[in-house]
Amino acid sequence: MGTEPTRSVTVHVISDSLGDTACEMVLAAAGQFPEGSIRIARLPKVSDICQVERYIAPCIASGEPIAVFYTIVDPSLRDNLAFTLQHLGVPSVDLLGSALNTISDLLGMDPAGTPGTIHRTDERYFHRIEAMEYFVEHDDGRGAEDLSDADIVLLGVSRTSKTPLSMYLAFQGYKVANIPLANGMEPPSSIYAVDPMRLFGLLSTTDVIASIRDSRLGDDMTRAVASSYADPEAIAHELEEARALMKRLGCFVVRTDNKAIEESAAEIIGHLETVQEARAKRRNR
Repeated sequence: MGTEPTRSVTVHVISDSLGDTACEMVLAAAGQFPEGSIRIARLPKVSDICQVERYIAPCIASGEPIAVFYTIVDPSLRDNLAFTLQHLGVPSVDLLGSALNTISDLLGMDPAGTPGTIHRTDERYFHRIEAMEYFVEHDDGRGAEDLSDADIVLLGVSRTSKTPLSMYLAFQGYKVANIPLANGMEPPSSIYAVDPMRLFGLLSTTDVIASIRDSRLGDDMTRAVASSYADPEAIAHELEEARALMKRLGCFVVRTDNKAIEESAAEIIGHLETVQEARAKRRNR
């Protein structure tokens, strides 16, 4: 597949809210094709089918190939839209209907039918803001004297993705503190009071860490002052000490080398939820 698109097509996003969810889905799919081959246009805040008909008519008349991705909560409007698009011969994808129907069947209740609930400024929003503030106050060892409110504590030597991973987890609503580990430096005593379920040790390979650190050193003067920072032998010793500490603490170890932040975060959240679920089952016996 070449890097230049042979053609460019428009995907129209139609929503009774803002259309952000549908746009994200289109962008995710478009990423599998040459850059520039997909254009996105959106019609938000749709409340009746006439709006759609007025919007889509000139698009069809242009003769250009189009498709519609839509997120409509109201079942009547959603059915009308599906019928209209099929009648007009416009390829379409209903991104919300099947999910709503499946969850409705599982719960045995009808959905609320309120558009845009994902964007509401509700308790979840404020919880996320609180988590982001906690991250800022507990990044790179700050605030380490008290970790009692942390949902997750990350430990690792320099350049094992502690800060970006903490930021990502905070955005998911977790209060995260991260603690740097270095040769000859004792970790804060507070980590010994943290529930091991919440402790996660981040490890990478000597080569990966050395490469990242070397690229950060910059000029010769900096290299002279911090000569051991990117030295593979020194890094190997750091990792050895870090592993020993993680074993003593009972950390769940996560490898971050050659792994996306989202993958590491999913591994951490998955382990945390598994342990929490297992403990809840034991308590309820």
